[in-house]
Amino acid sequence: MTQTPADAAARTGDHAAGGNEHEGHSHEGPRRARVVHVVWLVAAVAVLIGIVVVREWTAQNLDAGIPDALQDLLTLSTSVLVESLPFIVLGIALSILVQVWIPEHWLLRILPRNPWGRRAVISLFGMFLPVCECGNVPLARGLVRRGFTVPESMVFLIAAPILNPITIITTHQAFGFDDGILVARLLGGFAIANILGWLFSKHPEPMSLLSGRFAEQCRLDDGHGHSRSRREASLDLFVRESSILMPALVIGALAAGAIQVVVPRDVLVALGSDPLFSVLVMMLLAFIISVCANVDAFFILPFASTFLPGSIVAFLVFGPIVDIKMLALMRTTYSTRTLVQLTTIVALLSLTLGLVVNYLA
Repeated sequence: MTQTPADAAARTGDHAAGGNEHEGHSHEGPRRARVVHVVWLVAAVAVLIGIVVVREWTAQNLDAGIPDALQDLLTLSTSVLVESLPFIVLGIALSILVQVWIPEHWLLRILPRNPWGRRAVISLFGMFLPVCECGNVPLARGLVRRGFTVPESMVFLIAAPILNPITIITTHQAFGFDDGILVARLLGGFAIANILGWLFSKHPEPMSLLSGRFAEQCRLDDGHGHSRSRREASLDLFVRESSILMPALVIGALAAGAIQVVVPRDVLVALGSDPLFSVLVMMLLAFIISVCANVDAFFILPFASTFLPGSIVAFLVFGPIVDIKMLALMRTTYSTRTLVQLTTIVALLSLTLGLVVNYLA
């Protein structure tokens, strides 16, 4: 059957209409996702403000018959939120800077081609990005989106909160060079980050280490969004990252506060003189307290007189990598199985480090 010019034009018109319809659907999906992100962000901010307001009200109405456990929960959760929130916002801002405003070749040209050397340099990025562990989560997500491997993002995420100038200064102010605590913390953090990065680099499918939601976002980023202006891309990233990380921060803070209320600290202190149990107890304390790496040295300083040096080092190394708050935040990026493996490896290496320091001390 012969095709006339009119038939060809009709088919062309139908194809164009179908293309426009498909384009409409492709734009409808991102718009719907943006609305969902905004709703989650508003809900998280509302809960955060609610916690702070209730905490202030209970502090001013001590005779209102509010249980002490509830007051302690609100106080501890609020302290974690107030301490972490500025670094979350700063981390998101720096992540946007890395993803949108800094040319990719600026980051890649300073990295060695050798995998070990490349990961070693990445583990030192924290020296130039003095953000605590909470703020490093959006930065690690941004590195993956810029083409860094998943194990490389882990190396940065683990090393950065320990190997940054603020943490180094505060740890030195608290302990100086006594018992090698400062040196052990820095070398231990560097070693653990690179060992873990090497282990995960052997994974046959590195993208499967990511959570399904974040892996899907990375795939969408590879195929969309290149026509947007930098301001539009920055705003979209801020809303998206905030809507994911803020709820995780609120949940992690509430969980950390609840566990601190339940677990008696006197029980922990009683075990401080045993070479093995003191390390395990301090790791447990670091996991529960969820204190920021930039100030954790001052928090743990009062325990230095009753706990062995290796246990202090284990606290200062394990806490910035794995605690309740961080697991909630990292779950936005990595799969549950990945986090179980990461926690196990970090715990074993931190325990070994603490035992070695106790033996040498």
